[in-house]
Amino acid sequence: METIIVHPPGPSRPGEVDAAGPELLHMGPGDVADFGRGVPGGRDISIVLPDPGISRRAGRLEAAEDYWRLSNFSRDTAYAIENLEGAGEYITVAPGRLGAPVPFEFSRVVLPALSGTVDFKVFAPQHAYLDERSSPGAGELTVHPYALDATAKYFLVLVALCEPRLRDTSDSTLPGAGDIAERLRPLESCRGLTRSAVNYHIDYLAFAKLRLDVGDEPGADGNARTGAKRARLASLALRFGLVREEHLALLPSRRRPVPQTSDA
Repeated sequence: METIIVHPPGPSRPGEVDAAGPELLHMGPGDVADFGRGVPGGRDISIVLPDPGISRRAGRLEAAEDYWRLSNFSRDTAYAIENLEGAGEYITVAPGRLGAPVPFEFSRVVLPALSGTVDFKVFAPQHAYLDERSSPGAGELTVHPYALDATAKYFLVLVALCEPRLRDTSDSTLPGAGDIAERLRPLESCRGLTRSAVNYHIDYLAFAKLRLDVGDEPGADGNARTGAKRARLASLALRFGLVREEHLALLPSRRRPVPQTSDA
């Protein structure tokens, strides 16, 4: 099982994650991958950053058990690692720093370059979370097969996806990406949420967190495959109690403000 998934810079559309695409680099515990400009025709760099301002071998990623580390091979340039789920949160890896641990589940590694900056994304879907039923000192902790962070934006997307069936078990309707974006936008953390961003989180849930086998349906078009993916996500989340009725409190209130009347 992979510890991290690396999404190098490439021609993919912004906000889109194609987890089945060949550009993704899957790394398990102990795996390492160097990043940098590389050597023409060389195969020594796993993550190629084609900018003349980037060193041929700029640094290294190393996958650990449920997190990852970054080494900065530069002698005079620091690298920034941004938390894509945070409000501007980031850490800086100093020049020459080896094995700096990264705690974020969604990260963007940013390097200064002649073109401005160059970046690539790293996802750590196997982050471990304490099971409240676990007893300290009772042996090895059980690793949950579906480790979801209830404070992450992808979890809000999953709750909004499951909301109709949580409120009415007979309701087979599932909201589309646009509906989910509109439902979540009243939240401060989701003000800029777009349809493509919702699809991004749905792909991350399907391929990285819940590891669904969503093979292509014969004769199905893109909309049908997307609909099938959403249906399977909701079915699995509800079947195993990953999303429950109490999670609806995370969503914006559906109450409409009562119009105020004037006495004049």
